[in-house]
Amino acid sequence: MFDIVVIGTSTGGLKALQLLLSGLPADFPVPVAIVQHRGKDSDNGLAEFLGEFSALSIVEPDDKEPLVAGRVYLAPRDYHLLLENRSFALSTAAPVRFARPSIDVLFESAADEFQSGVIGVILTGANSDGARGAAAIKSRGGLTIVEDPVSAACRELPEAAIAQAAPDHILPLHQIAARLIALTESRQQSELLRQGAAEPAIYYGR
Repeated sequence: MFDIVVIGTSTGGLKALQLLLSGLPADFPVPVAIVQHRGKDSDNGLAEFLGEFSALSIVEPDDKEPLVAGRVYLAPRDYHLLLENRSFALSTAAPVRFARPSIDVLFESAADEFQSGVIGVILTGANSDGARGAAAIKSRGGLTIVEDPVSAACRELPEAAIAQAAPDHILPLHQIAARLIALTESRQQSELLRQGAAEPAIYYGR
């Protein structure tokens, strides 16, 4: 079973996130963590705004807050968001590629924490922050999805991720939610089958 879905986006990301989140059902079984590039002086209320388009609860996590399945976590403004010991950590370390929160920071920490249990999703963006993180997820056995640059509001980030990470799936924006649902359902079914096969056979003789 997958442990987490991480999503990164910048310019054009609000509309992309609205569409993607609106396609995830209330019983989506995996926690989702999002970095949307935004400055330290950006308005509050982004989680509430995106919540209008999502059947899942959307929150900005506190430091040391544990992961909960079926919840969406949005990186707070002016903080890097990391994963440690199945919980979140907030950092005020220097910006990465002029960004804090940084997509690379979240993706790389998720890859370190969960290895093959990560799905990384790269959406529209006007710089390359996130491409290196997507490559880290792929190198540790996780799955990567990149928005097709043709459908992206800004092509630079998807193109950089395709070049650096050789993603498993390159999809138009409107297909990504359905692919996430299919991937998580398939992994759950495979895990159940594996567990069932591991159980000893019982013979009911006469």
